Amino acid sequence: MFRIGDVEIKNRVVLAPMAGVCNSAFRLTVKEFGAGLVCAEMVSDKGIVYNNEKTLNMLYIDEREKPISLQIFGGEKETLVKAAKFVDKNTNADIIDINMGCPVPKITNCDAGAKWLLDPNKIYDVVAAIVDVVEKPVTVKMRIGWDEQHIYAVENAQAVERAGGKAVAVHGRTRVQMYEGKADWNIIKQVKEAVNIPVIGNGDVKTPQDAKRMLEETGVDGVMIGRAALGNPWMIYRTVRYLETGELIPEPTPREKIDVCLLHLDRLIALKGEYIAVKEMRKHAAWYLKGIRGAAKIRNAINECETRDELAALLLQVAEEAEAQAAANAEAV
Repeated sequence: MFRIGDVEIKNRVVLAPMAGVCNSAFRLTVKEFGAGLVCAEMVSDKGIVYNNEKTLNMLYIDEREKPISLQIFGGEKETLVKAAKFVDKNTNADIIDINMGCPVPKITNCDAGAKWLLDPNKIYDVVAAIVDVVEKPVTVKMRIGWDEQHIYAVENAQAVERAGGKAVAVHGRTRVQMYEGKADWNIIKQVKEAVNIPVIGNGDVKTPQDAKRMLEETGVDGVMIGRAALGNPWMIYRTVRYLETGELIPEPTPREKIDVCLLHLDRLIALKGEYIAVKEMRKHAAWYLKGIRGAAKIRNAINECETRDELAALLLQVAEEAEAQAAANAEAV
Protein backbone atom coordinates (compact mmCIF):
# COMPACT_ATOMS: atom_id res chain seq x y z
CA MET A 1 0.00 0.00 0.00
CA PHE A 2 1.17 3.56 -0.70
CA ARG A 3 -0.31 7.03 -1.08
CA ILE A 4 -0.29 9.58 -3.88
CA GLY A 5 -1.12 12.83 -2.11
CA ASP A 6 -4.22 11.98 -0.10
CA VAL A 7 -5.18 9.06 -2.37
CA GLU A 8 -4.62 5.63 -0.87
CA ILE A 9 -3.47 2.93 -3.31
CA LYS A 10 -4.35 -0.44 -1.78
CA ASN A 11 -1.61 -2.47 -3.45
CA ARG A 12 1.50 -1.96 -5.56
CA VAL A 13 0.10 -2.93 -8.97
CA VAL A 14 -0.87 -0.15 -11.38
CA LEU A 15 -2.44 -0.38 -14.85
CA ALA A 16 -0.50 1.77 -17.35
CA PRO A 17 -2.29 4.45 -19.40
CA MET A 18 -2.28 2.92 -22.91
CA ALA A 19 -3.57 5.04 -25.80
CA GLY A 20 -6.47 3.50 -27.73
CA VAL A 21 -6.94 0.87 -25.01
CA CYS A 22 -7.53 2.29 -21.53
CA ASN A 23 -11.14 3.42 -21.84
CA SER A 24 -13.63 2.84 -19.04
CA ALA A 25 -14.68 -0.63 -20.26
CA PHE A 26 -11.11 -1.95 -20.16
CA ARG A 27 -10.17 -0.14 -16.96
CA LEU A 28 -13.16 -1.46 -15.04
CA THR A 29 -12.43 -5.00 -16.18
CA VAL A 30 -8.81 -4.71 -15.02
CA LYS A 31 -9.89 -3.03 -11.77
CA GLU A 32 -12.05 -6.05 -10.95
CA PHE A 33 -8.93 -8.20 -11.25
CA GLY A 34 -7.41 -6.26 -8.37
CA ALA A 35 -5.34 -3.33 -9.73
CA GLY A 36 -4.52 -0.88 -6.94
CA LEU A 37 -4.73 2.02 -9.40
CA VAL A 38 -5.91 2.25 -13.00
CA CYS A 39 -4.81 4.99 -15.41
CA ALA A 40 -6.88 6.38 -18.25
CA GLU A 41 -5.55 6.74 -21.79
CA MET A 42 -4.06 10.15 -22.56
CA VAL A 43 -6.48 12.94 -23.47
CA SER A 44 -5.61 16.04 -25.49
CA ASP A 45 -5.45 19.28 -23.51
CA LYS A 46 -6.64 21.26 -26.55
CA GLY A 47 -9.52 18.82 -27.09
CA ILE A 48 -10.65 19.57 -23.53
CA VAL A 49 -10.13 23.34 -23.77
CA TYR A 50 -12.06 23.55 -27.07
CA ASN A 51 -14.87 21.27 -25.80
CA ASN A 52 -14.36 18.61 -28.46
CA GLU A 53 -17.20 16.13 -27.92
CA LYS A 54 -15.14 13.01 -28.63
CA THR A 55 -12.42 14.23 -26.24
CA LEU A 56 -14.87 15.04 -23.45
CA ASN A 57 -16.42 11.58 -23.80
CA MET A 58 -12.97 10.13 -23.02
CA LEU A 59 -13.19 11.71 -19.57
CA TYR A 60 -15.99 9.36 -18.48
CA ILE A 61 -15.19 7.37 -15.35
CA ASP A 62 -17.30 4.63 -13.73
CA GLU A 63 -17.25 5.04 -9.93
CA ARG A 64 -16.25 1.37 -9.61
CA GLU A 65 -12.89 2.14 -11.26
CA LYS A 66 -11.69 4.39 -8.45
CA PRO A 67 -9.04 5.28 -7.51
CA ILE A 68 -8.19 6.38 -11.02
CA SER A 69 -5.58 8.63 -12.60
CA LEU A 70 -6.68 10.69 -15.61
CA GLN A 71 -3.87 11.59 -17.99
CA ILE A 72 -3.67 14.70 -20.16
CA PHE A 73 -1.08 15.63 -22.79
CA GLY A 74 -0.03 18.78 -24.57
CA GLY A 75 3.00 20.86 -25.48
CA GLU A 76 2.01 24.27 -24.09
CA LYS A 77 1.77 25.31 -20.46
CA GLU A 78 -1.29 27.52 -20.95
CA THR A 79 -3.55 24.84 -22.42
CA LEU A 80 -2.27 22.11 -20.07
CA VAL A 81 -3.15 24.32 -17.09
CA LYS A 82 -6.65 25.02 -18.46
CA ALA A 83 -7.24 21.34 -19.20
CA ALA A 84 -6.04 20.33 -15.73
CA LYS A 85 -8.44 22.86 -14.14
CA PHE A 86 -11.29 21.36 -16.15
CA VAL A 87 -10.39 17.80 -15.10
CA ASP A 88 -10.06 18.95 -11.49
CA LYS A 89 -13.50 20.56 -11.36
CA ASN A 90 -15.55 18.48 -13.80
CA THR A 91 -14.49 14.84 -13.46
CA ASN A 92 -14.48 12.24 -10.68
CA ALA A 93 -10.82 11.35 -11.30
CA ASP A 94 -8.68 11.04 -8.18
CA ILE A 95 -5.33 12.03 -9.73
CA ILE A 96 -4.29 14.27 -12.66
CA ASP A 97 -1.34 12.84 -14.60
CA ILE A 98 0.75 14.69 -17.18
CA ASN A 99 2.07 12.62 -20.09
CA MET A 100 5.78 13.22 -20.61
CA GLY A 101 6.58 9.85 -22.12
CA CYS A 102 4.63 9.25 -25.32
CA PRO A 103 7.24 8.64 -28.04
CA VAL A 104 4.95 8.87 -31.10
CA PRO A 105 6.08 11.54 -33.62
CA LYS A 106 2.65 13.15 -34.01
CA ILE A 107 2.74 13.86 -30.25
CA THR A 108 6.40 14.86 -29.89
CA ASN A 109 6.20 17.07 -33.00
CA CYS A 110 3.73 19.21 -31.00
CA ASP A 111 6.28 19.50 -28.16
CA ALA A 112 4.13 17.11 -26.11
CA GLY A 113 4.80 13.67 -24.64
CA ALA A 114 8.49 12.71 -24.46
CA LYS A 115 9.57 16.13 -25.84
CA TRP A 116 9.28 17.51 -22.29
CA LEU A 117 12.14 15.25 -21.19
CA LEU A 118 14.74 17.53 -22.77
CA ASP A 119 14.26 20.36 -20.27
CA PRO A 120 13.84 19.88 -16.48
CA ASN A 121 13.17 23.62 -16.07
CA LYS A 122 10.18 23.46 -18.41
CA ILE A 123 8.90 20.43 -16.50
CA TYR A 124 9.17 22.37 -13.24
CA ASP A 125 7.31 25.37 -14.70
CA VAL A 126 4.37 23.42 -16.07
CA VAL A 127 3.93 21.11 -13.07
CA ALA A 128 4.15 24.05 -10.63
CA ALA A 129 1.59 26.01 -12.67
CA ILE A 130 -0.84 23.05 -12.63
CA VAL A 131 -0.33 22.28 -8.94
CA ASP A 132 -1.18 25.92 -8.18
CA VAL A 133 -4.67 25.73 -9.70
CA VAL A 134 -5.94 22.23 -8.89
CA GLU A 135 -6.92 20.35 -5.74
CA LYS A 136 -6.31 16.81 -6.98
CA PRO A 137 -2.78 15.37 -6.69
CA VAL A 138 -0.67 15.95 -9.82
CA THR A 139 1.70 13.25 -11.12
CA VAL A 140 3.91 12.76 -14.18
CA LYS A 141 4.51 9.70 -16.34
CA MET A 142 7.81 9.93 -18.16
CA ARG A 143 10.58 7.97 -19.82
CA ILE A 144 14.19 7.90 -18.66
CA GLY A 145 15.18 10.31 -21.44
CA TRP A 146 14.96 11.35 -25.06
CA ASP A 147 17.96 9.29 -26.23
CA GLU A 148 21.19 7.88 -24.81
CA GLN A 149 22.78 11.34 -24.82
CA HIS A 150 19.85 13.00 -23.02
CA ILE A 151 18.93 10.89 -19.99
CA TYR A 152 17.71 13.42 -17.43
CA ALA A 153 15.43 11.06 -15.48
CA VAL A 154 16.78 12.05 -12.07
CA GLU A 155 16.74 15.80 -12.81
CA ASN A 156 13.26 15.57 -14.34
CA ALA A 157 11.84 13.62 -11.38
CA GLN A 158 13.41 16.10 -8.95
CA ALA A 159 11.81 18.94 -10.94
CA VAL A 160 8.40 17.23 -10.59
CA GLU A 161 8.88 16.85 -6.83
CA ARG A 162 10.12 20.42 -6.37
CA ALA A 163 7.09 21.72 -8.27
CA GLY A 164 4.68 19.92 -5.94
CA GLY A 165 4.05 16.77 -7.98
CA LYS A 166 2.94 13.87 -5.77
CA ALA A 167 4.40 10.90 -7.69
CA VAL A 168 6.27 9.99 -10.84
CA ALA A 169 5.99 6.90 -13.04
CA VAL A 170 9.15 6.05 -14.96
CA HIS A 171 9.29 3.89 -18.09
CA GLY A 172 12.83 2.52 -18.34
CA ARG A 173 13.27 3.26 -22.06
CA THR A 174 14.28 6.38 -23.97
CA ARG A 175 12.03 8.01 -26.55
CA VAL A 176 14.31 6.75 -29.33
CA GLN A 177 13.88 3.15 -28.14
CA MET A 178 10.09 3.42 -28.52
CA TYR A 179 8.99 -0.03 -27.26
CA GLU A 180 12.08 -1.93 -28.41
CA GLY A 181 15.19 -3.04 -26.58
CA LYS A 182 15.51 -3.47 -22.85
CA ALA A 183 14.13 -1.21 -20.13
CA ASP A 184 16.86 0.18 -17.88
CA TRP A 185 15.74 -0.57 -14.34
CA ASN A 186 18.97 0.85 -12.94
CA ILE A 187 17.93 4.37 -13.92
CA ILE A 188 14.51 3.78 -12.36
CA LYS A 189 16.40 2.85 -9.16
CA GLN A 190 18.42 6.08 -9.39
CA VAL A 191 15.18 8.07 -9.63
CA LYS A 192 13.74 6.30 -6.57
CA GLU A 193 16.88 7.11 -4.59
CA ALA A 194 16.81 10.77 -5.67
CA VAL A 195 13.25 11.76 -4.66
CA ASN A 196 10.95 11.38 -1.67
CA ILE A 197 7.66 11.13 -3.58
CA PRO A 198 6.39 7.69 -4.68
CA VAL A 199 8.02 6.27 -7.81
CA ILE A 200 6.22 3.72 -9.99
CA GLY A 201 8.41 1.56 -12.22
CA ASN A 202 7.38 0.62 -15.75
CA GLY A 203 8.93 -1.50 -18.50
CA ASP A 204 9.54 -5.20 -19.11
CA VAL A 205 7.17 -6.44 -16.41
CA LYS A 206 5.78 -9.47 -18.25
CA THR A 207 5.22 -11.89 -15.35
CA PRO A 208 4.41 -11.69 -11.63
CA GLN A 209 8.03 -12.71 -11.00
CA ASP A 210 9.24 -9.71 -13.05
CA ALA A 211 7.12 -7.42 -10.86
CA LYS A 212 8.66 -8.80 -7.67
CA ARG A 213 12.14 -8.49 -9.14
CA MET A 214 11.54 -4.86 -10.14
CA LEU A 215 10.36 -3.99 -6.63
CA GLU A 216 13.39 -5.70 -5.08
CA GLU A 217 15.99 -4.34 -7.50
CA THR A 218 14.78 -0.74 -7.75
CA GLY A 219 12.95 -0.10 -4.48
CA VAL A 220 10.01 1.51 -6.30
CA ASP A 221 6.68 1.96 -4.53
CA GLY A 222 4.59 0.41 -7.29
CA VAL A 223 4.89 -1.54 -10.51
CA MET A 224 3.09 -0.37 -13.66
CA ILE A 225 1.88 -3.07 -16.04
CA GLY A 226 0.98 -2.18 -19.62
CA ARG A 227 1.19 -4.49 -22.63
CA ALA A 228 1.32 -7.65 -20.48
CA ALA A 229 -2.28 -6.90 -19.39
CA LEU A 230 -3.68 -6.71 -22.93
CA GLY A 231 -6.23 -9.49 -23.26
CA ASN A 232 -4.84 -10.73 -19.97
CA PRO A 233 -6.26 -9.02 -16.87
CA TRP A 234 -5.22 -12.19 -15.03
CA MET A 235 -1.69 -10.79 -15.17
CA ILE A 236 -2.87 -8.10 -12.75
CA TYR A 237 -4.63 -10.57 -10.44
CA ARG A 238 -1.77 -13.07 -10.50
CA THR A 239 0.78 -10.32 -9.78
CA VAL A 240 -1.20 -8.90 -6.83
CA ARG A 241 -1.55 -12.40 -5.35
CA TYR A 242 2.10 -13.26 -5.93
CA LEU A 243 3.36 -10.07 -4.31
CA GLU A 244 1.04 -10.46 -1.33
CA THR A 245 1.28 -14.21 -0.67
CA GLY A 246 4.10 -15.63 -2.81
CA GLU A 247 1.54 -17.90 -4.47
CA LEU A 248 1.73 -18.22 -8.25
CA ILE A 249 -1.80 -19.09 -9.30
CA PRO A 250 -2.46 -20.85 -12.63
CA GLU A 251 -3.07 -19.13 -15.96
CA PRO A 252 -6.77 -18.89 -16.94
CA THR A 253 -8.51 -21.57 -19.00
CA PRO A 254 -9.66 -20.76 -22.56
CA ARG A 255 -13.27 -20.63 -21.30
CA GLU A 256 -12.34 -18.13 -18.58
CA LYS A 257 -10.53 -15.98 -21.16
CA ILE A 258 -13.52 -15.95 -23.51
CA ASP A 259 -16.02 -15.22 -20.72
CA VAL A 260 -14.05 -12.12 -19.66
CA CYS A 261 -13.56 -11.09 -23.29
CA LEU A 262 -17.36 -11.13 -23.75
CA LEU A 263 -17.86 -9.12 -20.55
CA HIS A 264 -15.32 -6.58 -21.86
CA LEU A 265 -17.14 -6.51 -25.22
CA ASP A 266 -20.52 -5.82 -23.60
CA ARG A 267 -19.05 -3.02 -21.51
CA LEU A 268 -17.49 -1.47 -24.61
CA ILE A 269 -20.84 -1.67 -26.42
CA ALA A 270 -22.53 0.11 -23.49
CA LEU A 271 -19.83 2.78 -23.67
CA LYS A 272 -19.51 3.35 -27.43
CA GLY A 273 -22.38 1.56 -29.20
CA GLU A 274 -22.22 -1.76 -31.03
CA TYR A 275 -20.71 -0.64 -34.34
CA ILE A 276 -17.67 1.16 -32.89
CA ALA A 277 -17.25 -1.28 -30.00
CA VAL A 278 -17.10 -4.37 -32.22
CA LYS A 279 -14.52 -2.73 -34.48
CA GLU A 280 -12.40 -1.75 -31.47
CA MET A 281 -12.85 -5.13 -29.83
CA ARG A 282 -11.27 -7.02 -32.75
CA LYS A 283 -7.75 -6.21 -31.53
CA HIS A 284 -8.70 -7.07 -27.95
CA ALA A 285 -10.17 -10.39 -29.07
CA ALA A 286 -6.85 -11.26 -30.74
CA TRP A 287 -5.07 -10.50 -27.45
CA TYR A 288 -7.50 -12.60 -25.40
CA LEU A 289 -7.07 -15.49 -27.84
CA LYS A 290 -3.29 -15.44 -27.64
CA GLY A 291 -1.99 -18.84 -26.62
CA ILE A 292 -5.30 -20.66 -27.14
CA ARG A 293 -4.86 -23.61 -29.46
CA GLY A 294 -6.79 -23.30 -32.71
CA ALA A 295 -7.39 -19.56 -32.32
CA ALA A 296 -5.12 -18.52 -35.20
CA LYS A 297 -7.43 -19.92 -37.84
CA ILE A 298 -10.31 -17.58 -36.92
CA ARG A 299 -8.28 -14.36 -36.68
CA ASN A 300 -9.30 -13.24 -40.17
CA ALA A 301 -12.95 -14.00 -39.46
CA ILE A 302 -12.78 -11.90 -36.29
CA ASN A 303 -11.50 -8.94 -38.30
CA GLU A 304 -14.58 -9.16 -40.50
CA CYS A 305 -17.07 -9.12 -37.60
CA GLU A 306 -19.49 -6.22 -37.45
CA THR A 307 -21.98 -7.32 -34.79
CA ARG A 308 -21.78 -8.54 -31.22
CA ASP A 309 -23.44 -11.84 -32.11
CA GLU A 310 -20.94 -12.60 -34.87
CA LEU A 311 -17.98 -11.92 -32.63
CA ALA A 312 -19.44 -13.79 -29.66
CA ALA A 313 -20.20 -16.87 -31.79
CA LEU A 314 -16.60 -17.05 -33.02
CA LEU A 315 -15.16 -16.61 -29.54
CA LEU A 316 -17.44 -19.27 -28.04
CA GLN A 317 -16.53 -21.64 -30.87
CA VAL A 318 -12.84 -21.29 -29.93
CA ALA A 319 -13.63 -21.93 -26.26
CA GLU A 320 -15.66 -25.04 -27.05
CA GLU A 321 -13.00 -26.46 -29.36
CA ALA A 322 -10.29 -25.82 -26.76
CA GLU A 323 -12.37 -27.52 -24.06
CA ALA A 324 -13.03 -30.53 -26.30
CA GLN A 325 -9.32 -30.80 -27.07
CA ALA A 326 -8.43 -30.61 -23.36
CA ALA A 327 -10.97 -33.34 -22.54
CA ALA A 328 -9.58 -35.57 -25.32
CA ASN A 329 -6.04 -35.04 -24.03
CA ALA A 330 -7.14 -35.92 -20.49
CA GLU A 331 -8.74 -39.16 -21.67
CA ALA A 332 -5.64 -40.12 -23.60
CA VAL A 333 -3.46 -39.89 -20.49
